[in-house]
Amino acid sequence: MEQTDTTHRGGCLCGEIRYAIAEAPLRSSICHCRTCRRIASSPSLPFVVFPARTFVFESGEPRRFASSPEVIRTFCGRCGSPLTYGSKSDPDTIDVMTISLDRPEIYVPTDHVWVSEKIAWDIVGDDLPRHWKGRSDDGAAQ
Repeated sequence: MEQTDTTHRGGCLCGEIRYAIAEAPLRSSICHCRTCRRIASSPSLPFVVFPARTFVFESGEPRRFASSPEVIRTFCGRCGSPLTYGSKSDPDTIDVMTISLDRPEIYVPTDHVWVSEKIAWDIVGDDLPRHWKGRSDDGAAQ
């Protein structure tokens, strides 16, 4: 399977789970919230937002986990790789973990979200916009 301009593919570390999205990404961000940090075992988690209507798992069946009442995350039950984040409040989109994409380098982040929960020693060394909470908040971080 090859990456094309209109199809974006990825999967887990062990290769058991593969997915595809047949639409352009809507945005790309880096999340610093506590839940994303814990899911990724990392100080932050980059993700790409896609329209959900064409997202499909092409092989394998991911495990699902409700990380909060409104959120379902998927991951590989074999290797543990985090794959997606879906919110009941925005069912038309799906967040795909950037590093699970076959070519993560092409999905350049445009901002940081939830910097209010950023771990203190994680130094953000770029000039991208910073949102105190999610992108829907009005102000940038101080």
